[in-house]
Amino acid sequence: MKTKPSLFAYTDGACSGNPGPGGWGVLLIAQNGDTEVKRRELSGGAPDTTNNRMELMAAIAALETLDRATPITIVTDSIYVKNGLTEWIHGWKRNGWRTAAKKPVKNVELWQRLDAAAAHHDVNWKWVKGHAGHPENERADELARAGMEPFKPGR
Repeated sequence: MKTKPSLFAYTDGACSGNPGPGGWGVLLIAQNGDTEVKRRELSGGAPDTTNNRMELMAAIAALETLDRATPITIVTDSIYVKNGLTEWIHGWKRNGWRTAAKKPVKNVELWQRLDAAAAHHDVNWKWVKGHAGHPENERADELARAGMEPFKPGR
């Protein structure tokens, strides 16, 4: 019997200045056991953004690119994204998209978009330390920096 490949999305965001030009990157890998079956790379950016917004956009892009409900592990070096979607969002929704301090949630439109995208899939969120030699995370970082390039001054 043929087993279904496992899908992993390694995501990262980058910003030159914060705010400033930014980029996001996604490395999607389907694998059977330890064998890679397929690889796809995505990237993009914005002229005036923040690192947190680009981290969110990477996760959004990873989920929105999937054309059907899929079990997926999203690997991020952003505690902000991981904890935001696995812990904090429940309180934000209960409080009308306000924080525990009753302030509006920053980047609310991206959190809502990520929440909607995640609802279509069985998502497992995993955190890895950034810039620590994790090959797939390093590649996602390269893609994020490449996504930022067209928006840097003088380009």
